[in-house]
Amino acid sequence: MNEKHASYRLIHRILAAGLLSFSGFAAAQSAARLDNPMPPKSVVVRTKFQGQVFGFDVDQNGTEGVLAESQTLSNGNVLAAVETFDQKTGKILDVIIKTETQDDFVTLGVVGASVGLVEREHVISFLHVKRTFHTLNPLESNKFTGVWTPPLAPKHLISPAGVSRSQGVPSVAVFAFDNSGNFIPYVFSSDVEANTFGPVVKITDSNDFGSVPPPIAFDSKTNQAVLGGGPGCFDCLPVIGVADLAKGSFTKFTGVGFGFINGVAVDAADGIACTTTEDDASVEFYDLKTQTGFSVILPGSGGQQFFSGADVEYDPIHRLFFVAQPNSSSTQSGSTIYVYDTKGNVQNTLNGFSFSNTFNVIAMHIALNPKHRTGFVDDPAGIRSFTY
Repeated sequence: MNEKHASYRLIHRILAAGLLSFSGFAAAQSAARLDNPMPPKSVVVRTKFQGQVFGFDVDQNGTEGVLAESQTLSNGNVLAAVETFDQKTGKILDVIIKTETQDDFVTLGVVGASVGLVEREHVISFLHVKRTFHTLNPLESNKFTGVWTPPLAPKHLISPAGVSRSQGVPSVAVFAFDNSGNFIPYVFSSDVEANTFGPVVKITDSNDFGSVPPPIAFDSKTNQAVLGGGPGCFDCLPVIGVADLAKGSFTKFTGVGFGFINGVAVDAADGIACTTTEDDASVEFYDLKTQTGFSVILPGSGGQQFFSGADVEYDPIHRLFFVAQPNSSSTQSGSTIYVYDTKGNVQNTLNGFSFSNTFNVIAMHIALNPKHRTGFVDDPAGIRSFTY
């Protein structure tokens, strides 16, 4: 296993740990749950070469999406490709690049004004990987148009969730974790289109933010990165990290709920962060200015770890948080997405999904297009769309 796969699989193993630990709770809860209908008006994006999705995103100001796929061939090489797709039909529009070597590609997101960002993992030899970052600007050009050159140390890696999915604003927040054993991660901002970067913020708190790459969100109003951290022990309190990306400073505060944080999103206009915690199937809402918050239990979960939430995303037009629940507590099987307002009230329950981190190298992700009230999420067949 090369360095990149070892790193990604470590991330995945930790994120999925809670899902594997309490599977016995599912049977006890299933009798009280409803059937699991398919999402309305759903289309499926299938990878061109039947590989596993290695990250995807959609353009919130356009009609296309981008994905990377990977599969191991019978000769031991890896078929890896980057493709664009039509959000309405799910059809693959173009194959940007395809290789059959040991290389892989990872979609890091669509950022800024319709800029696709993809990482290439070029394997030179065992444990010797060269990482380069390529842009599709704009995404609808359906080709690589430039490179992004983040200020990374040789042993710093950007995880697949390490770039905030910030669209409509020039900058993103980036978390790079230390793979050398020194455990000093850092955060910085970047205008990906301009290939410019803010000051590097070093995080010396390896206990809460260095051992597991934390989910990251960007508060464009305050120019701050919000990190979901914690020591990771069962029933320990989570920790929220706040990096000032202009001043280069870092602070943290103790959160509510229990366990490390699985997902985080920020409502920049109102200064509200929403997170999910691993140990208690709860969703937390924070006032970032006062650093205070409260938690609500996912419906029907009984606070049991098996039903804990994962990715969190925010729709700034309709002011809604979307919370992914890989093991549904609202249906007999499958997965659910809960839609919350900024005050912690459930506005909608979307069933009929099947997403899990159990066998994924890249953790599951929700991608939203608020203008069309549509979204996309991982599915065994590829990527499934939904409306809301």
